[in-house]
Amino acid sequence: MRAVVVEELGGPEVLRLKEWPDPVPERGELVVDIDFAGINFMDTGTRAGSLVPDEPPFVPGVEGAGRVSAIGEGVSGFAIGDRVAWVSVYGSYAEKIAVPADLAVPVPDDIPSDIAAATMMQGLTAHHFVTESAPLAEGETALVHSAAGGVGSIVTQLLALRGVRVIGLVSREEKVAAAKAAGADEVLVSSGGDFVDRVKDLTDGEGVHAVFDGGGATTFRPSLEVLRRVGTLVYYGPLIGDIPTVRMLDLPKSVRITYAVYADHIHNRELLLRHTGDLFDKIREGKLRIDISERYRLGAAAQAHADIESRRTSGKLLLDPSR
Repeated sequence: MRAVVVEELGGPEVLRLKEWPDPVPERGELVVDIDFAGINFMDTGTRAGSLVPDEPPFVPGVEGAGRVSAIGEGVSGFAIGDRVAWVSVYGSYAEKIAVPADLAVPVPDDIPSDIAAATMMQGLTAHHFVTESAPLAEGETALVHSAAGGVGSIVTQLLALRGVRVIGLVSREEKVAAAKAAGADEVLVSSGGDFVDRVKDLTDGEGVHAVFDGGGATTFRPSLEVLRRVGTLVYYGPLIGDIPTVRMLDLPKSVRITYAVYADHIHNRELLLRHTGDLFDKIREGKLRIDISERYRLGAAAQAHADIESRRTSGKLLLDPSR
């Protein structure tokens, strides 16, 4: 089969299309013919060496959707031809993949494969943030960084469904419309930490109840400054710049800081099915829109990584192995 292979760690140029052995299902596994693979910012860390699943060579990518083509021993509840999606399974930048059956999510007939693939990691991440990390109530206010981005736009939509007032941050003027379309009530253009005074003005000096910050170390302190007393900072930017450190006595006020690991949201199969089911229901009902901004052919993975690192994209990026 064809696969995108990392033979040495480095920049986007190390992603090369190669022939790779076809997977064979071990006990408890399914082999899936991949329709679409999701591209995530964390994949750039895998490629560069900060999140290496194994020594090179390896195939990156952790999510996707496709059809079951082989079933290993000990697997029940699946049949050849079933459509499934998955997350946290390395090797997704390929034409085929072996997926542990307990990580395979059945895809409903009315959810297209590209939408299913695009929903898994970013959708579950956003769902975790909004329902567990900072479950805000109707009438409360949140600041969402990268509100036009993959995670940010879903966070914004889910907050809006809960009746939360959303102040969105975007990096460029041309992303304002996308953030508003996601449900942001106000949108600010900011390239760093210059949003503090504007957010305080919009909240009459009180600050926000929660900040969802994937901007990295440059925005960490400003995000703390715009929290109201006992507000929550949901931080999820460990791959962007330096990781911030915190001295408790330096905190500007009584606040909560959480590093939300979405895997804790789905640490067993029951939770995985429950939360993906909720996301699929909202998509089906038209309450949640998954914005796929670009579909790349499998051999263009390097270009996709260059685009995501340069922040030239908004919404979800996918690889299409059929191209």
